[in-house]
Amino acid sequence: MSTTEIVETYTPNFESWISEFQEWQTRIGFDPSWLGDYTFDIKFDWDTAGNSIEFGDFEGMPKWDRRMQVPQQNIRDAIVSMVTVQGDTEFASVEQQHHLLESAPTEYDRKSALRIMCEEQRHGWQMAYVLCTFFGEQGVREAMKLLERNSLGNPIRGEEDRGRILGSFNEPIDHWLDFFCFTHFIDRDGKYQLKMLSTSSFKPLAASMGPMLKEESFHLGTGANGLRRIVKQGVIPVAFLQKYINKWVSTGLDLFGTDESTSAQWAYVYGIKGRFDERESNEPADREHLNEASRNLYWEELKEEMRRISKPRKEGEPALFIPSDKFNRGIGHHHGVRYDLHGELFEGNEDDWKAYLDSALPTAEDERILREEYLTQEWIQYREWKGN
Repeated sequence: MSTTEIVETYTPNFESWISEFQEWQTRIGFDPSWLGDYTFDIKFDWDTAGNSIEFGDFEGMPKWDRRMQVPQQNIRDAIVSMVTVQGDTEFASVEQQHHLLESAPTEYDRKSALRIMCEEQRHGWQMAYVLCTFFGEQGVREAMKLLERNSLGNPIRGEEDRGRILGSFNEPIDHWLDFFCFTHFIDRDGKYQLKMLSTSSFKPLAASMGPMLKEESFHLGTGANGLRRIVKQGVIPVAFLQKYINKWVSTGLDLFGTDESTSAQWAYVYGIKGRFDERESNEPADREHLNEASRNLYWEELKEEMRRISKPRKEGEPALFIPSDKFNRGIGHHHGVRYDLHGELFEGNEDDWKAYLDSALPTAEDERILREEYLTQEWIQYREWKGN
Protein backbone atom coordinates (compact mmCIF):
# COMPACT_ATOMS: atom_id res chain seq x y z
CA MET A 1 0.00 0.00 0.00
CA SER A 2 1.28 3.43 -0.88
CA THR A 3 1.05 6.27 1.58
CA THR A 4 0.41 9.94 0.97
CA GLU A 5 2.41 12.47 2.95
CA ILE A 6 0.69 15.79 3.61
CA VAL A 7 3.04 18.74 4.06
CA GLU A 8 1.91 21.36 6.58
CA THR A 9 4.94 23.68 6.81
CA TYR A 10 5.87 26.16 4.09
CA THR A 11 8.93 28.18 3.13
CA PRO A 12 8.84 32.01 3.27
CA ASN A 13 8.77 32.09 -0.54
CA PHE A 14 5.67 29.94 -0.64
CA GLU A 15 4.01 31.88 2.16
CA SER A 16 4.47 35.04 0.05
CA TRP A 17 2.95 33.20 -2.88
CA ILE A 18 -0.09 32.26 -0.74
CA SER A 19 -0.76 35.96 -0.14
CA GLU A 20 -0.70 36.54 -3.90
CA PHE A 21 -2.97 33.54 -4.40
CA GLN A 22 -5.56 35.03 -2.06
CA GLU A 23 -5.44 38.26 -4.06
CA TRP A 24 -5.91 36.23 -7.24
CA GLN A 25 -9.08 34.67 -5.82
CA THR A 26 -10.45 38.12 -5.07
CA ARG A 27 -9.43 39.48 -8.46
CA ILE A 28 -11.17 36.75 -10.48
CA GLY A 29 -14.28 36.81 -8.29
CA PHE A 30 -13.91 33.46 -6.52
CA ASP A 31 -15.32 33.86 -3.01
CA PRO A 32 -13.08 31.94 -0.54
CA SER A 33 -16.16 31.26 1.61
CA TRP A 34 -17.30 28.85 -1.12
CA LEU A 35 -14.47 26.55 -0.03
CA GLY A 36 -16.16 25.77 3.29
CA ASP A 37 -13.80 23.57 5.28
CA TYR A 38 -11.79 22.50 2.22
CA THR A 39 -8.03 22.98 2.70
CA PHE A 40 -5.27 23.23 0.12
CA ASP A 41 -3.01 20.47 1.40
CA ILE A 42 0.30 19.63 -0.27
CA LYS A 43 0.18 15.89 -0.96
CA PHE A 44 3.05 13.65 -2.02
CA ASP A 45 2.72 9.92 -2.71
CA TRP A 46 6.36 8.91 -2.56
CA ASP A 47 5.72 5.17 -2.89
CA THR A 48 4.09 5.36 -6.31
CA ALA A 49 6.73 7.84 -7.53
CA GLY A 50 9.42 5.15 -7.63
CA ASN A 51 13.09 5.46 -6.76
CA SER A 52 14.86 4.82 -10.07
CA ILE A 53 14.60 6.74 -13.35
CA GLU A 54 12.37 4.59 -15.53
CA PHE A 55 13.17 5.64 -19.11
CA GLY A 56 15.41 7.89 -21.20
CA ASP A 57 19.16 8.31 -21.16
CA PHE A 58 19.38 8.31 -17.34
CA GLU A 59 17.37 5.10 -16.92
CA GLY A 60 18.33 3.09 -13.84
CA MET A 61 19.88 6.02 -11.97
CA PRO A 62 18.24 7.29 -8.74
CA LYS A 63 15.45 9.78 -9.28
CA TRP A 64 16.34 13.36 -8.47
CA ASP A 65 14.99 14.63 -5.13
CA ARG A 66 16.37 18.17 -5.34
CA ARG A 67 17.22 20.74 -7.98
CA MET A 68 20.99 20.43 -7.57
CA GLN A 69 20.84 16.69 -8.21
CA VAL A 70 19.52 17.40 -11.71
CA PRO A 71 22.69 17.16 -13.83
CA GLN A 72 22.13 19.98 -16.33
CA GLN A 73 20.53 23.43 -16.28
CA ASN A 74 18.57 22.73 -19.46
CA ILE A 75 16.98 19.71 -17.75
CA ARG A 76 16.06 21.90 -14.76
CA ASP A 77 14.52 24.41 -17.16
CA ALA A 78 12.52 21.65 -18.81
CA ILE A 79 11.18 20.46 -15.44
CA VAL A 80 10.22 24.01 -14.49
CA SER A 81 8.42 24.35 -17.82
CA MET A 82 6.46 21.12 -17.26
CA VAL A 83 5.41 22.16 -13.75
CA THR A 84 4.50 25.65 -14.92
CA VAL A 85 2.29 24.48 -17.76
CA GLN A 86 0.48 22.03 -15.50
CA GLY A 87 -0.11 24.67 -12.83
CA ASP A 88 -1.28 27.16 -15.42
CA THR A 89 -4.07 24.87 -16.59
CA GLU A 90 -5.35 24.36 -13.05
CA PHE A 91 -5.87 28.04 -12.28
CA ALA A 92 -7.18 28.73 -15.78
CA SER A 93 -10.04 26.25 -15.44
CA VAL A 94 -11.24 27.97 -12.25
CA GLU A 95 -11.19 31.32 -14.06
CA GLN A 96 -13.19 29.80 -16.89
CA GLN A 97 -15.81 28.04 -14.78
CA HIS A 98 -16.55 29.72 -11.46
CA HIS A 99 -19.22 32.06 -12.86
CA LEU A 100 -21.36 28.99 -13.66
CA LEU A 101 -22.09 28.29 -10.00
CA GLU A 102 -24.93 30.81 -10.04
CA SER A 103 -26.76 29.02 -12.86
CA ALA A 104 -26.33 25.36 -11.90
CA PRO A 105 -29.24 23.21 -13.14
CA THR A 106 -29.35 21.27 -9.84
CA GLU A 107 -27.71 21.46 -6.43
CA TYR A 108 -25.89 18.25 -7.33
CA ASP A 109 -24.26 19.99 -10.29
CA ARG A 110 -23.36 23.08 -8.29
CA LYS A 111 -21.71 21.01 -5.55
CA SER A 112 -19.89 18.86 -8.11
CA ALA A 113 -18.56 21.89 -9.97
CA LEU A 114 -17.48 23.54 -6.73
CA ARG A 115 -15.60 20.42 -5.69
CA ILE A 116 -13.82 20.41 -9.05
CA MET A 117 -12.85 24.07 -8.62
CA CYS A 118 -11.51 23.39 -5.13
CA GLU A 119 -9.42 20.48 -6.38
CA GLU A 120 -8.16 22.38 -9.41
CA GLN A 121 -6.96 25.14 -7.10
CA ARG A 122 -5.26 22.54 -4.90
CA HIS A 123 -3.49 21.13 -7.95
CA GLY A 124 -2.26 24.60 -8.91
CA TRP A 125 -1.26 25.18 -5.27
CA GLN A 126 0.74 21.91 -5.40
CA MET A 127 2.56 22.94 -8.58
CA ALA A 128 3.34 26.38 -7.13
CA TYR A 129 4.72 24.67 -4.00
CA VAL A 130 7.03 22.52 -6.13
CA LEU A 131 8.25 25.60 -8.00
CA CYS A 132 8.84 27.72 -4.89
CA THR A 133 10.35 24.94 -2.79
CA PHE A 134 12.64 23.20 -5.26
CA PHE A 135 13.63 25.74 -7.91
CA GLY A 136 14.79 28.87 -6.12
CA GLU A 137 14.24 32.30 -7.64
CA GLN A 138 13.41 30.84 -11.04
CA GLY A 139 10.64 28.75 -9.49
CA VAL A 140 9.29 31.65 -7.45
CA ARG A 141 9.07 33.83 -10.58
CA GLU A 142 7.18 31.14 -12.48
CA ALA A 143 4.86 30.50 -9.53
CA MET A 144 3.97 34.19 -9.42
CA LYS A 145 3.26 34.18 -13.16
CA LEU A 146 0.67 31.46 -12.58
CA LEU A 147 -1.41 34.13 -10.85
CA GLU A 148 -0.65 36.95 -13.30
CA ARG A 149 -1.98 35.31 -16.46
CA ASN A 150 -5.75 35.30 -17.02
CA SER A 151 -7.88 33.00 -19.10
CA LEU A 152 -9.56 34.61 -22.09
CA GLY A 153 -12.54 32.48 -21.17
CA ASN A 154 -13.38 34.69 -18.18
CA PRO A 155 -16.71 36.51 -18.23
CA ILE A 156 -16.19 40.15 -19.25
CA ARG A 157 -15.07 42.08 -16.20
CA GLY A 158 -13.39 45.03 -17.90
CA GLU A 159 -9.90 43.77 -17.09
CA GLU A 160 -7.05 43.06 -19.46
CA ASP A 161 -6.85 39.48 -20.70
CA ARG A 162 -3.33 38.12 -20.58
CA GLY A 163 -3.99 34.61 -21.80
CA ARG A 164 -3.15 31.19 -20.45
CA ILE A 165 -0.41 29.08 -22.02
CA LEU A 166 -2.58 26.43 -23.72
CA GLY A 167 -5.39 27.21 -26.13
CA SER A 168 -8.22 25.20 -24.53
CA PHE A 169 -7.76 27.17 -21.34
CA ASN A 170 -8.55 30.42 -23.11
CA GLU A 171 -11.84 29.12 -24.52
CA PRO A 172 -15.00 30.64 -23.05
CA ILE A 173 -17.10 28.26 -20.98
CA ASP A 174 -20.33 30.19 -21.25
CA HIS A 175 -22.85 27.61 -20.03
CA TRP A 176 -23.23 24.18 -18.50
CA LEU A 177 -23.14 22.31 -21.80
CA ASP A 178 -19.65 23.72 -22.33
CA PHE A 179 -18.79 22.77 -18.75
CA PHE A 180 -19.76 19.13 -19.20
CA CYS A 181 -17.89 18.94 -22.50
CA PHE A 182 -14.84 20.59 -20.92
CA THR A 183 -14.74 18.25 -17.93
CA HIS A 184 -15.26 15.20 -20.13
CA PHE A 185 -12.81 16.02 -22.93
CA ILE A 186 -10.29 18.53 -21.58
CA ASP A 187 -9.98 17.12 -18.07
CA ARG A 188 -9.52 13.71 -19.70
CA ASP A 189 -6.51 15.16 -21.49
CA GLY A 190 -5.43 16.32 -18.02
CA LYS A 191 -5.55 12.70 -16.84
CA TYR A 192 -3.15 11.79 -19.63
CA GLN A 193 -0.75 14.61 -18.81
CA LEU A 194 -0.73 13.76 -15.10
CA LYS A 195 -0.11 10.06 -15.76
CA MET A 196 2.74 10.88 -18.14
CA LEU A 197 4.34 12.97 -15.38
CA SER A 198 3.74 10.29 -12.71
CA THR A 199 6.89 8.45 -13.84
CA SER A 200 9.04 11.60 -13.93
CA SER A 201 12.74 11.50 -13.11
CA PHE A 202 12.18 14.49 -10.78
CA LYS A 203 10.74 12.70 -7.78
CA PRO A 204 8.74 15.56 -6.16
CA LEU A 205 6.91 16.00 -9.48
CA ALA A 206 6.22 12.29 -9.85
CA ALA A 207 5.08 12.08 -6.20
CA SER A 208 2.62 14.94 -6.75
CA MET A 209 0.78 13.10 -9.48
CA GLY A 210 -0.80 10.19 -7.56
CA PRO A 211 -3.09 12.33 -5.37
CA MET A 212 -3.87 14.62 -8.30
CA LEU A 213 -4.88 11.68 -10.50
CA LYS A 214 -7.26 10.38 -7.84
CA GLU A 215 -8.97 13.76 -7.67
CA GLU A 216 -8.98 14.15 -11.46
CA SER A 217 -11.07 11.00 -11.84
CA PHE A 218 -14.03 12.79 -10.24
CA HIS A 219 -13.73 15.59 -12.78
CA LEU A 220 -13.93 13.16 -15.69
CA GLY A 221 -16.85 11.37 -14.09
CA THR A 222 -18.71 14.66 -13.71
CA GLY A 223 -18.36 15.38 -17.42
CA ALA A 224 -19.41 11.91 -18.56
CA ASN A 225 -22.31 11.83 -16.11
CA GLY A 226 -23.51 15.26 -17.22
CA LEU A 227 -23.45 14.39 -20.92
CA ARG A 228 -25.22 11.09 -20.25
CA ARG A 229 -27.95 12.87 -18.28
CA ILE A 230 -28.40 15.36 -21.15
CA VAL A 231 -28.82 12.49 -23.61
CA LYS A 232 -31.29 10.70 -21.33
CA GLN A 233 -33.40 13.81 -20.88
CA GLY A 234 -33.70 14.25 -24.64
CA VAL A 235 -34.47 17.99 -24.66
CA ILE A 236 -31.28 18.95 -26.50
CA PRO A 237 -31.31 17.06 -29.82
CA VAL A 238 -28.41 14.68 -30.34
CA ALA A 239 -27.46 16.38 -33.62
CA PHE A 240 -27.26 19.72 -31.77
CA LEU A 241 -25.17 18.20 -28.97
CA GLN A 242 -22.86 16.66 -31.57
CA LYS A 243 -21.71 20.14 -32.68
CA TYR A 244 -20.39 20.90 -29.18
CA ILE A 245 -18.66 17.53 -29.04
CA ASN A 246 -16.96 18.31 -32.36
CA LYS A 247 -15.75 21.63 -30.97
CA TRP A 248 -14.27 20.34 -27.73
CA VAL A 249 -12.74 17.15 -29.14
CA SER A 250 -10.67 19.07 -31.69
CA THR A 251 -9.28 21.48 -29.10
CA GLY A 252 -8.62 18.55 -26.73
CA LEU A 253 -6.58 16.78 -29.40
CA ASP A 254 -4.47 19.91 -29.86
CA LEU A 255 -3.48 19.83 -26.19
CA PHE A 256 -1.18 16.88 -26.84
CA GLY A 257 1.17 19.16 -28.75
CA THR A 258 2.74 19.23 -32.18
CA ASP A 259 3.53 16.19 -34.28
CA GLU A 260 7.12 14.94 -34.24
CA SER A 261 7.78 17.22 -31.27
CA THR A 262 11.42 17.72 -30.36
CA SER A 263 10.47 19.04 -26.90
CA ALA A 264 8.59 15.80 -26.21
CA GLN A 265 11.62 13.85 -27.38
CA TRP A 266 13.96 15.70 -25.05
CA ALA A 267 11.53 15.36 -22.15
CA TYR A 268 11.66 11.62 -22.73
CA VAL A 269 15.45 11.59 -23.06
CA TYR A 270 15.70 13.41 -19.71
CA GLY A 271 13.16 11.06 -18.11
CA ILE A 272 10.94 14.02 -17.19
CA LYS A 273 7.78 12.94 -18.98
CA GLY A 274 6.97 9.43 -20.12
CA ARG A 275 4.29 7.79 -22.19
CA PHE A 276 0.76 7.40 -20.88
CA ASP A 277 1.31 3.64 -20.69
CA GLU A 278 4.99 3.84 -19.74
CA ARG A 279 4.82 1.27 -16.95
CA GLU A 280 2.46 -1.04 -18.82
CA SER A 281 4.09 -1.06 -22.26
CA ASN A 282 6.65 -3.67 -23.27
CA GLU A 283 7.41 -1.86 -26.52
CA PRO A 284 10.29 0.60 -26.89
CA ALA A 285 9.19 4.21 -27.23
CA ASP A 286 9.01 5.81 -30.66
CA ARG A 287 10.69 9.00 -29.53
CA GLU A 288 9.87 10.89 -32.73
CA HIS A 289 6.12 10.37 -32.33
CA LEU A 290 5.45 10.56 -28.60
CA ASN A 291 2.68 13.15 -28.82
CA GLU A 292 0.98 11.29 -31.64
CA ALA A 293 0.99 8.02 -29.65
CA SER A 294 -0.62 9.61 -26.59
CA ARG A 295 -3.11 11.52 -28.73
CA ASN A 296 -4.18 8.30 -30.46
CA LEU A 297 -4.75 6.53 -27.12
CA TYR A 298 -6.85 9.49 -25.98
CA TRP A 299 -8.87 9.49 -29.21
CA GLU A 300 -9.58 5.76 -28.97
CA GLU A 301 -10.65 6.17 -25.34
CA LEU A 302 -13.01 8.99 -26.32
CA LYS A 303 -14.67 6.79 -28.94
CA GLU A 304 -15.39 4.08 -26.38
CA GLU A 305 -16.66 6.61 -23.83
CA MET A 306 -18.96 8.21 -26.40
CA ARG A 307 -20.54 4.85 -27.21
CA ARG A 308 -21.54 4.57 -23.55
CA ILE A 309 -22.78 8.15 -23.33
CA SER A 310 -24.82 7.78 -26.52
CA LYS A 311 -26.47 4.51 -25.50
CA PRO A 312 -29.52 5.92 -23.58
CA ARG A 313 -30.57 8.29 -26.40
CA LYS A 314 -34.18 8.37 -27.46
CA GLU A 315 -35.38 6.02 -30.18
CA GLY A 316 -34.79 7.45 -33.63
CA GLU A 317 -31.98 9.78 -32.54
CA PRO A 318 -28.59 9.28 -34.27
CA ALA A 319 -25.66 7.98 -32.27
CA LEU A 320 -23.14 10.49 -30.98
CA PHE A 321 -19.64 9.96 -32.33
CA ILE A 322 -16.12 11.27 -31.97
CA PRO A 323 -15.01 13.19 -35.09
CA SER A 324 -11.84 12.37 -36.99
CA ASP A 325 -8.62 13.48 -35.38
CA LYS A 326 -7.96 15.42 -38.60
CA PHE A 327 -11.01 17.68 -38.29
CA ASN A 328 -10.66 21.34 -37.23
CA ARG A 329 -7.16 20.95 -35.87
CA GLY A 330 -5.31 24.05 -34.69
CA ILE A 331 -1.79 22.58 -34.70
CA GLY A 332 0.14 19.74 -36.32
CA HIS A 333 0.11 18.25 -39.80
CA HIS A 334 -3.67 18.57 -40.15
CA HIS A 335 -3.81 22.27 -39.26
CA GLY A 336 -5.07 24.38 -42.15
CA VAL A 337 -6.18 21.35 -44.18
CA ARG A 338 -9.91 21.02 -44.92
CA TYR A 339 -10.91 17.64 -43.52
CA ASP A 340 -14.53 16.78 -42.79
CA LEU A 341 -15.81 15.11 -39.64
CA HIS A 342 -14.94 11.69 -41.02
CA GLY A 343 -11.37 12.57 -42.00
CA GLU A 344 -12.01 12.94 -45.72
CA LEU A 345 -10.63 15.89 -47.69
CA PHE A 346 -13.40 18.41 -48.24
CA GLU A 347 -14.30 19.24 -51.82
CA GLY A 348 -15.73 22.69 -52.43
CA ASN A 349 -14.92 26.37 -52.42
CA GLU A 350 -14.44 28.75 -49.48
CA ASP A 351 -18.17 29.44 -49.13
CA ASP A 352 -18.92 25.72 -49.18
CA TRP A 353 -16.33 25.14 -46.45
CA LYS A 354 -17.76 27.91 -44.28
CA ALA A 355 -21.24 26.43 -44.65
CA TYR A 356 -19.90 23.01 -43.73
CA LEU A 357 -18.21 24.34 -40.58
CA ASP A 358 -21.47 26.05 -39.61
CA SER A 359 -23.15 22.66 -39.87
CA ALA A 360 -20.45 20.92 -37.81
CA LEU A 361 -19.56 23.45 -35.09
CA PRO A 362 -21.67 25.69 -32.82
CA THR A 363 -22.67 29.02 -34.37
CA ALA A 364 -23.94 32.23 -32.81
CA GLU A 365 -27.45 31.11 -33.75
CA ASP A 366 -26.89 27.77 -32.03
CA GLU A 367 -25.84 29.62 -28.89
CA ARG A 368 -29.03 31.69 -29.04
CA ILE A 369 -31.20 28.60 -29.48
CA LEU A 370 -29.41 26.84 -26.64
CA ARG A 371 -29.90 29.73 -24.22
CA GLU A 372 -33.41 30.82 -25.24
CA GLU A 373 -35.02 27.48 -26.01
CA TYR A 374 -33.25 24.44 -24.61
CA LEU A 375 -31.75 25.74 -21.36
CA THR A 376 -35.07 27.29 -20.36
CA GLN A 377 -36.55 23.78 -20.08
CA GLU A 378 -35.72 20.79 -17.88
CA TRP A 379 -32.78 20.05 -20.17
CA ILE A 380 -30.81 17.63 -17.99
CA GLN A 381 -31.93 14.62 -16.00
CA TYR A 382 -32.37 15.55 -12.34
CA ARG A 383 -29.96 14.07 -9.84
CA GLU A 384 -30.24 14.62 -6.12
CA TRP A 385 -27.33 15.81 -4.04
CA LYS A 386 -26.79 13.35 -1.18
CA GLY A 387 -23.64 14.83 0.30
CA ASN A 388 -23.21 17.25 3.17
